Amino acid sequence: MSASDRPTQLTPMLRQYHEIKKQYPGTILFFRLGDFYELFFDDAILGSREMEITLTARQKESGNPVPMCGVPHHAASGYITRLVRKGYRVAICEQTEDPAAGTKLVRREVVRVVTPGTALENQLLEAKENSYLAALGGAGAGMGLALVDLSTGEFLATQATGDEAWERLREQIEIFAPREILFPASLEPLWRSDDGALSAPAGATLTRLDEWIFGVDHADSLLRAQLGVGSLDGFGLSGKQWAVAACGAALHYVRETQRSHASHLREISYFEPADHLLLDPPTVVNLELVTASSGGQRHSLLGVLDETATGMGARLLRQWLLRPAIRLSEIESRLEAVAELRGGTILRDQLRQILARMGDLERLSGRVTMGRASARDLLALGQSLHQIPGLRRILGSMNTALICRQMNDLDEMADLRDLIDAAITDDPPAAVNEPGMIRDGYHAELDELRSLARSGKSHIAAIEARERGRTGIGSLKVRFNNIFGYFIEISNANRDRVPADYERKQTLVNAERYTTPELKEYERKVLGAEERILTLEVEIFAAIRGTIAREIGRLQQVARALASLDVVASLAETAARRNYVRPTLHEGDEIEIRDGRHPVIETLGERFVPNDLAINNTTDRLLIITGPNMGGKSVFLKQNALIVIMAQMGSFVPAASASIAIVDRIFTRVGASDNLAQGRSTFMVEMTETANILNTATPRSLILLDEVGRGTATFDGLSLAWAIAEYLHDHPRHSARTLFATHYHELTELARLRPGVQNYQVAVSESEGRIVFLRKVIPGCASKSYGIEVARLAGLPGQVVARAQEILSNLEQNELDVSGKPKFARHLKRAARNDTQLSFLDGMGDED
Repeated sequence: MSASDRPTQLTPMLRQYHEIKKQYPGTILFFRLGDFYELFFDDAILGSREMEITLTARQKESGNPVPMCGVPHHAASGYITRLVRKGYRVAICEQTEDPAAGTKLVRREVVRVVTPGTALENQLLEAKENSYLAALGGAGAGMGLALVDLSTGEFLATQATGDEAWERLREQIEIFAPREILFPASLEPLWRSDDGALSAPAGATLTRLDEWIFGVDHADSLLRAQLGVGSLDGFGLSGKQWAVAACGAALHYVRETQRSHASHLREISYFEPADHLLLDPPTVVNLELVTASSGGQRHSLLGVLDETATGMGARLLRQWLLRPAIRLSEIESRLEAVAELRGGTILRDQLRQILARMGDLERLSGRVTMGRASARDLLALGQSLHQIPGLRRILGSMNTALICRQMNDLDEMADLRDLIDAAITDDPPAAVNEPGMIRDGYHAELDELRSLARSGKSHIAAIEARERGRTGIGSLKVRFNNIFGYFIEISNANRDRVPADYERKQTLVNAERYTTPELKEYERKVLGAEERILTLEVEIFAAIRGTIAREIGRLQQVARALASLDVVASLAETAARRNYVRPTLHEGDEIEIRDGRHPVIETLGERFVPNDLAINNTTDRLLIITGPNMGGKSVFLKQNALIVIMAQMGSFVPAASASIAIVDRIFTRVGASDNLAQGRSTFMVEMTETANILNTATPRSLILLDEVGRGTATFDGLSLAWAIAEYLHDHPRHSARTLFATHYHELTELARLRPGVQNYQVAVSESEGRIVFLRKVIPGCASKSYGIEVARLAGLPGQVVARAQEILSNLEQNELDVSGKPKFARHLKRAARNDTQLSFLDGMGDED
């Protein structure tokens, strides 16, 4: 039941809840009531189920109870985290005036909406991954995409035009993997599956916004105000109206949900997808770039390369891997830095040790500007800034352009460092509403209040001793109770000796109680000291945080420099540990790799057999690779693609030598996968991915095709594979360099028919009916596939293996009968009695 079903029956507090809830549709409202956050009506029913807490009710006696549930305010973050991870949006409604003021209904308002794409809580962020909010806008001739990582301040934008605009942007969405996607109602059909339900990319939450939020004029003015500029042209957005619209919608959403201007969003980086080596989602998955097929990162390429010491470095490494460079100067700049650090073992170790002591300055900067940073965050920031002078001394002895550039960006920020040192205690509390954040000696009034709070007993004892001496009354006592506060108690026997400045406060049977102006002033200070200490500390801390926030541009510059240094140091460390070599990059068309190795498989302990590759756009354009299953064809294909990716991201590579022509796209069609949720079979997925390759590849692309055509009937599959190979060789715009692994031995005939086709095989040694996979790729054609031998190794029953060999022998000798049907061998016992060859149907009744 929702509140709107019966607003006239609500109490004043529930009417207040109802009005606030109307302002935040589509959220779960955490409504502050004292020490608890309460949920009511439908939110309570949903929340109790998702948070696994007890559902109760309010106004039970009315006969029309209001469902409710609640969580303690100090434990709310854990429950909010649970809801947001499930894709819900949580509006946090706080009491914005003191209940002690006596107001009948305390004022409340939403201070923040926590959503999957705007979360700043550490529990909702992965240290080594960006957390993107995406906004998709546009219609008709073009579409725009904006990507914001609120935790770091990264703000990216792109757009696409024409009939393929959506496909191009969808690829980017899948690569960046945003946690939340904003879109207008007009684009809702893009997310509708065949059954009409909204279907988001894996791990994302879809959030529909009003159309006007994506208006270009609205976006332009909002962005110019945010960035403090008169025009967006300086950010590469001139004429990019759809990108501007998407950026405006993302910024509008951030401001509305965070109730903040998010001042660390200081610049927008416009990019074209073609500015980097393009890796479509199937390629990222097939090559196991960031996640292994077995799950997790450990046995992925990222898992092998990641020796970063900071979260910001790990995130940048992931970006370099998923978006390798295509500009030769940029690649060479990275390789030069990696080479210098690889050769300087001692300097590299010193650099990495200092980086390991650094906090995540990117996310600390974001928390500071969003008002979420705690005293512990500022302490971590200060400790990180203390590392910069030592880091600069190490970098000062290095010569490569990238390292020198990053060193110049390492502002030591002595002013902020000294401020934090002077103001923040060495062991501050976790929350900003607890005392103990501010160091003694930083603020005079705070010091005085603390002195009062700490020395109350000694101060009272001093007053008592002084007053006894002044009055001559040895039994005079200074006491305190919760009703009358501080007072001087004098027995009736000494009443005549009471000084004139004493003011009677209470009469007892045997004594009188008095106060003095001094005691009144002390009482006022002491009783308000604890409360004032906390209030003052919060005010002082907010001022310090505000001072740092005004310098956020400097912090972001330092964070970017540290991230870049961390990545090149990580790549250098990996190169040294794993014996990688520096590749040579060029603008030609030939890729030559000598003794290349698979960077992941070689780490698994088994001896790895290296292989060579030579491919170009002329004489060796299409390599047909045959050989047995388990022989290493797929490994050979993948390792060469991984070596190209590593080279273009700026990494050394696992090979004896590598000369790499810069590649614009890498495509893979590897393995079989269904997409039954969308009604697509294995073969349909295979053909869809292959179609994308044939329509998109260029002569600068690298294509890996593994067993294309195997998902359908033999002759259909062979025909398709042949036609695809011819197309990739012949087409003037799509004749890409291609590695084509296949069991269709007929395709090796293409080498006689096309000048750019070469045949390679995975070598096998046969001895006494057994085979040994040598995993060596050599020129030539495999004579057979050894599938039955592989089946034997897999453990198929011997009877099945023997029967398969009989059938294979028959098919190889005489594949079809006179009617064109396949003929299958009889069992040997039957054949001994009758040499007549049986068709498959004729042998159906055999029992032996």
